Amino acid sequence: MVEHGKQLIGDALDRAREVRAEIETLPGLHVADRTDLVGPGRAADLDPLPVVIDLAETGTAGYRAARWLREHHRIDVHLVDHRRISTQLTHADSAETTRPLLAALRDLVAHADELRDAPGVAVPTPRELRLEQVCLPRDAYFGTTEDVPPSAAAGRIAAEMLTPYPPGIPAALPGERLTEPVLRYLHTGVEARMRVPDAADERLCTVRVLVRAARAD
Repeated sequence: MVEHGKQLIGDALDRAREVRAEIETLPGLHVADRTDLVGPGRAADLDPLPVVIDLAETGTAGYRAARWLREHHRIDVHLVDHRRISTQLTHADSAETTRPLLAALRDLVAHADELRDAPGVAVPTPRELRLEQVCLPRDAYFGTTEDVPPSAAAGRIAAEMLTPYPPGIPAALPGERLTEPVLRYLHTGVEARMRVPDAADERLCTVRVLVRAARAD
């Protein structure tokens, strides 16, 4: 990097532009770009090396597409959620390493009809994602708790952090009052292969809640 950094990074950026442009031509795929991410209240600039691909128009989910790419092309994507897959380019990539990715994505698009029965994820609105903070996180986390099924958790106070990964941003924190939209989001997400790694029960058959103040007065 000291001796050839400008050349290495410059080549990587050129390659990213080529790969992004090629993916953008594939039916149903969209690569997140400046118009999606940069602007007031959003990112200050775009790093083009993470190639985030929106699959929504194909009718399948990122979880299913990632599994299909692994099974049929031995390609592991970087990150995945209900509608996107993300790949990561570096200065070590070349046409030799990006060619298999582009071929796999073309094949994915060609088989999109076979992947459209993926389980849906009930993503809440931004307003629904904002939960009421009822007590201090430490009081909920270290308080007397019980594990209840998600169907009985609405209105209860979360005693654990519930974080869909990616993006790795908590949907619920200890001390927040759980709501039906957030619980439905997490439940349908797990059914679609979302990971919630910090939950006491990663399959979310149960949710950990505070015993006291079980319901709003």
